[in-house]
Amino acid sequence: MGFVLLALIIIAFVILITNISVVQQSRAYVIERLGAFHSVWGVGMHFKIPFLDRIARKVSLKEQVLDYPPQPVITKDNVTMQIDTVVYFQITDPKLYAYGVEQPMAAMETLTATTLRNIIGDLELDQTLTSRDVVNTKMRAILDEATDPWGIKVNRVELKNILPPQDIQNSMEKQMKAERDRRQAILQAEGQKKSAILIAEGEKESAILRASAEKEAAILKAEAEKQAAILRADGEAQAILAVQKALADSLELLNEKAPNDQVIKLKAIEAMQRVADGKATKLIIPSEMQGLVGLASGIAESVKKD
Repeated sequence: MGFVLLALIIIAFVILITNISVVQQSRAYVIERLGAFHSVWGVGMHFKIPFLDRIARKVSLKEQVLDYPPQPVITKDNVTMQIDTVVYFQITDPKLYAYGVEQPMAAMETLTATTLRNIIGDLELDQTLTSRDVVNTKMRAILDEATDPWGIKVNRVELKNILPPQDIQNSMEKQMKAERDRRQAILQAEGQKKSAILIAEGEKESAILRASAEKEAAILKAEAEKQAAILRADGEAQAILAVQKALADSLELLNEKAPNDQVIKLKAIEAMQRVADGKATKLIIPSEMQGLVGLASGIAESVKKD
């Protein structure tokens, strides 16, 4: 009897131990009791009733990534491409995830493929290659709304690769090469244009500097000529004043000596000679001075002969 009791105690202890569950961080357990949903266990230690409760599904609450293989997609202009997508999602409601849809991951893959075909089917090839952000945004919105009843939130969708047919890839490469050549030619032309503009501006500035220097030189030369003319005029004025002063001094001395009529007449003759200076064409000599002039002329001729 004691052995049976010990065996029952051991069996009860084992059953008790095996029905204790510890839920880890970022995980949740969906519990069913008698085949029906009972509760969701969060982080911590929990005990389930033996033979009545069971763990229907263990769910990870972390963000997960699904990388789908390339899917054949036809664009609006009938070009078949291979596109593979990456979906980032997170389970927000373990109960809906457990009971919302059968095989949620397979359903997600099928839904992603059909959504991608629908969106790409409305775009042409060029739009598909240049509108990745638009396609990603549309797919995320559609998938998030469709998977909401499954307890799944789609955080982000990315088009990983877009592979057009080989002939189209060759055409695109040729087009890109032609575009690069065109840009290079434009850059070279712009560089030559800027260089010509800089050279012209430099020549213009040099011409302006030369003109300014020539103008300043002309101004300095004119000022020098002006100063020289002023100095010459001052010199001539001073010379005239000196002559006039000497003449006045001689007259003053002559007046002091009380000259006779003969001396006065001789001085008059000298004055007439200076007035004529070889430039006058006609001189009128008073009659009373003609004799003296003749006498002076004779004396001058005799002096020359001697």
